[in-house]
Amino acid sequence: MRSSANFRGIVFMCLAMIGFACNDALVKSVTGVMNTGQIMFMRGLLTTLMVVVVAYRFGAFRPVRTIFRPAILLRIAMEALASVTYISALGQIPLANASAIMQALPLAVTLGAALFLGEPVGWRRWAAIVVGFAGVLIVLRPGPEGFTAAALTVVACVFCTATRDLCTRRIGTDVPSLYITVTTSLVTTLVGAALIVPLGGWQPMSATSLSHIAGASVLLMLGYQTIVLAMREGEISVIAPFRYMSLLWSVTLGVVFFAETPDRWMLAGVAIIIGSGLYTFYRESKRGRQAVAQRALGGPLE
Repeated sequence: MRSSANFRGIVFMCLAMIGFACNDALVKSVTGVMNTGQIMFMRGLLTTLMVVVVAYRFGAFRPVRTIFRPAILLRIAMEALASVTYISALGQIPLANASAIMQALPLAVTLGAALFLGEPVGWRRWAAIVVGFAGVLIVLRPGPEGFTAAALTVVACVFCTATRDLCTRRIGTDVPSLYITVTTSLVTTLVGAALIVPLGGWQPMSATSLSHIAGASVLLMLGYQTIVLAMREGEISVIAPFRYMSLLWSVTLGVVFFAETPDRWMLAGVAIIIGSGLYTFYRESKRGRQAVAQRALGGPLE
């Protein structure tokens, strides 16, 4: 049964990564003609309308007081902050670079689980986390050309998203995934609406821009729902490595649609980040197997 749940989690994670990568590309394509608030509002409005229909169809709505559970409130806040920071950065740095920095997310999740959820992390995984964030610095390339405010904004997005994912694990199974998706999408849309005027006001939209936003909305809905299902179905150590699929999609989309060419520094940094992440997952998986074996033998876990 655990193996079946992990397989479902992997499938959901792969779908989420495809959805988010394609959503990012469509959002990046309109960052030059509208501000972050307008993008969040328009994309969120369409996404919310779609997910409300689906949630109603499956009876996923719960009393309004459900949203005030601490884990749900914090998750929603982190999702909104992640959207603001990431969309702001997409208009200023290559899609592949933004995605490369986001590959540190599994390491940030492991770090957060150790610091705030009390999950044990040995010295090997601590070392992997340090090395992984060193890889992020290589991607950032401290200096006039690399260490930009936009790149740092993506780093902030990493920690917001990691907190979001950790909150997802703390939400009870009595709360449907669709309800989480509805509330998250609605609040993010309202945050976008509040940012339109401060960020420059409403800009007219062409048919092309509107179609890109509509496509991004569908893909965002797919990503929202499948990432929640993935985090709730499978073990983090098993499904988290499949986050790295998003980088492959982002690099491909960046090359094909934005004429981006990843340089050697980005590739080196990505290799370090992914290597550290995979080692972390390996250690988590190994420790999990040891725990099962020790419980079966009735002995202590070394």
